[in-house]
Amino acid sequence: MLEINNIRYQYDHDWFHFSLNVERGDIISLIGPSGAGKSTLLSLLAGFISPDSGCICVDGKQIDLLPSYERPFAMLFQEYNLFPHLSVRQNIGLGVDPGLSLSSKQWDLVDEAANQVGIGELIEKKPEQLSGGQKQRAALARCFVQNRPFWLLDEPFSALDPIVRQDMLELVKTLAKQQQVTVIMVTHHLNDARKIANRFAFIADYSVVETGDIELLQNAHSNPLLSAFIRAGE
Repeated sequence: MLEINNIRYQYDHDWFHFSLNVERGDIISLIGPSGAGKSTLLSLLAGFISPDSGCICVDGKQIDLLPSYERPFAMLFQEYNLFPHLSVRQNIGLGVDPGLSLSSKQWDLVDEAANQVGIGELIEKKPEQLSGGQKQRAALARCFVQNRPFWLLDEPFSALDPIVRQDMLELVKTLAKQQQVTVIMVTHHLNDARKIANRFAFIADYSVVETGDIELLQNAHSNPLLSAFIRAGE
């Protein structure tokens, strides 16, 4: 289990306060207004920023004092973060070793990952030769070759057209189940949350104000803030 216990973080004059438990195998969507703290929460988990108080634990072990590279998280961004001078194969390989000193067996794993996300025939191409959906597939492959038990997805598909976005959501859901990975995904699309997740966390005013099963994500929710947010997004 991932436990986020009373994490507090100050940015300028604003204080963020997060408490949230995520069970292994969950796919949880973080939803809420822009600027409420969803991406900040992912950055705290990944170790890009440090909390002022509180702790983050995985299976009872505190991890928030560890450097980013030792934490059990792989992260996928909207911007792809592919290096333009490297091939697709090399970009995926960076997830295994940032120095690209891979064994033949590790390169085989990279090729297998490319095939799993449907870009096996594109591995020698450069990112500039790929469509937006293909670039995000390459970034997703690099994410899961890291062999981390948690994926942090920060609106990775929001710039894609609706059909490609739905394909990517299905792919993440399938791969997460195959790899037995826990997924925490920020999204502004409520339908995306309903499609991929089994749970949600609603973040507003810099804190988690509501959590529940995805079936509860409806207009008639008892929390008035959440109900208003859902109605505005429908």
